[in-house]
Amino acid sequence: MADSSLLADTLIYLGAAVVCVPLAKRLGLGSVLGYLIAGIAIGPWGLRLVGDPETTLQFAEFGVVLMLFLIGLEIDLNRLTALRAAVFGGGSVQMLTCAVLLAVVFAMFQLPMRGAIVAALAVAMSSTAIAMQILREKNRLGTPLGRTAFGILLFQDIAAIPLIALAPLLGSGEREAGTSAWIATATALAAIAGTIALGRYVMRPLIRVIATVDVREIFTAFALLLVIGVAIVMNFAGLSMGLGAFLVGALFASSEYRHALEGDIEPFKGLLLGLFFIAIGMSIDVGLIGAQPGALALLVVAILVAKGVALAAMARRLGVPGRQRWLFAALLAQGGEFAFVVLGTARDAHLLPGRWGPLLNAAVALSMAATPLLVIAAERWATRRSAQREDDVIEDTQAPVIIAGFGRYGQIVGRMLLAHGVRATVLDHDPDNIEVVGRFGYKVFYGDATRLDLLEAAGAARARLLVVAIDKVEDSLKLVDLARTHFPNLRLVVRARNVRHWLELAARGVDTAERETFEGALRSGRQALERLGMRPYEARQLADTFRRSNEATLQAMRPHFQDQEKLVDVARSGLNELEENLRRDREARGEPAAQKWE
Repeated sequence: MADSSLLADTLIYLGAAVVCVPLAKRLGLGSVLGYLIAGIAIGPWGLRLVGDPETTLQFAEFGVVLMLFLIGLEIDLNRLTALRAAVFGGGSVQMLTCAVLLAVVFAMFQLPMRGAIVAALAVAMSSTAIAMQILREKNRLGTPLGRTAFGILLFQDIAAIPLIALAPLLGSGEREAGTSAWIATATALAAIAGTIALGRYVMRPLIRVIATVDVREIFTAFALLLVIGVAIVMNFAGLSMGLGAFLVGALFASSEYRHALEGDIEPFKGLLLGLFFIAIGMSIDVGLIGAQPGALALLVVAILVAKGVALAAMARRLGVPGRQRWLFAALLAQGGEFAFVVLGTARDAHLLPGRWGPLLNAAVALSMAATPLLVIAAERWATRRSAQREDDVIEDTQAPVIIAGFGRYGQIVGRMLLAHGVRATVLDHDPDNIEVVGRFGYKVFYGDATRLDLLEAAGAARARLLVVAIDKVEDSLKLVDLARTHFPNLRLVVRARNVRHWLELAARGVDTAERETFEGALRSGRQALERLGMRPYEARQLADTFRRSNEATLQAMRPHFQDQEKLVDVARSGLNELEENLRRDREARGEPAAQKWE
């Protein structure tokens, strides 16, 4: 029966995720909010399909542990040392500032002072799981915003250790708690030192032995054993399981097995992290919301506003670009998963009287649920404000070229034009990219190039050429349609992401679409043949033959780009023709048909 119940619960979790997450993503709400909605729907206050969120939450916390292990794999100890200012400087400033404001807020709600202090320190910590997931989805981990947020979150994971010991110290039984606090601190330090020593001198040699067995599932089993084992040891020592996993990941960051570990852990991390968000949604006490809606709403707003204002005020000093300060605030304004642990300890120490424990837990959970919506609102507000400012700046431009999108592709085009004295008006919607490129002397204007008013302000009516180098295929096609309709005299040079994109552009009459990876891949093919022993001029001839055949196949596809089956037939025909052309080339050079290159 237990096995049957476990399978049924698993089916419910997966079904809820499959239904809610794609819907949330399609509505632009992000996957995190989709998981939270799924949890509310199937939890004790929804359809009651699953009634034990606490057990689920304890199991799903390993998703956070695996996530921190993967983050550790990406940051070796040298890079971690370089982040010490963000971790200890930014993290301590953020936590103390937010804690002071929150203590005042909780005292105003008539929570006793010692309870207000512990609760403020607990709620000052943000959700590592939610913030890192959003940063990953938006590809911002490597930006100044992402690095600062990560440093603060890592400091909070470390700060959770003394906080758990502080709660009983301030509560009843102070003398006994004080003695145990010293023991807990010594145990914590010993566990950290032991983890580092174990990882460096035992686990790294052992993983080499496991790798020589050359059985993929055993390597995966060892990776999970490593992470979960360290997490349990850390938990036994009263530490954050995620901190232990992070330390082990950092120890393996410079190892030759880093990518293998990452590939094996990643699928488990994604599923368990999704389950963690579902469990958070299940734990939201809807009954308490109905019983005290005004007090709870006021408490959630007070938490978000107090932390948000503090974070926005300190963002520039922490290295976050000015236009992203409210996005930074929205990302970290919520309470975190460690708040549940600290608040539970505080409740056991009689620091949270009455219904303050459940009330604060509900407020933290609701603040976590509100984060994806706050991030969306902050991004839209920043986009609108930045676009309004930049429109005024670029009204008088007379540059003959407009470049839409200034990432890796657009920058190469821009540098070639600049090297020949051709000025260009550059439009890009990524604030981080604008800031980085600006350091090299380029003037890039913030804005969405698919907006007609921004194109007009950029001088599209007077420009001679529009270079479309946007990443997203949908936005690229939208901009091409916009330019064709409103600026028919504007010539187009367009980046094509793939064959389908090229065919869509060709259907619109664009005859200067360049597939971004084709020529680079062709050159790599030539180099591969040369390394295998083929003479350079023969490799070049083969590449030229391949290019001609490929272009002929594309032209043959153009009339049929809406017919998937016909496209496949044309592609197969093109491959057969290519093989025939290559055979003729070999015969013309007097080579055997099945020559092998040693």
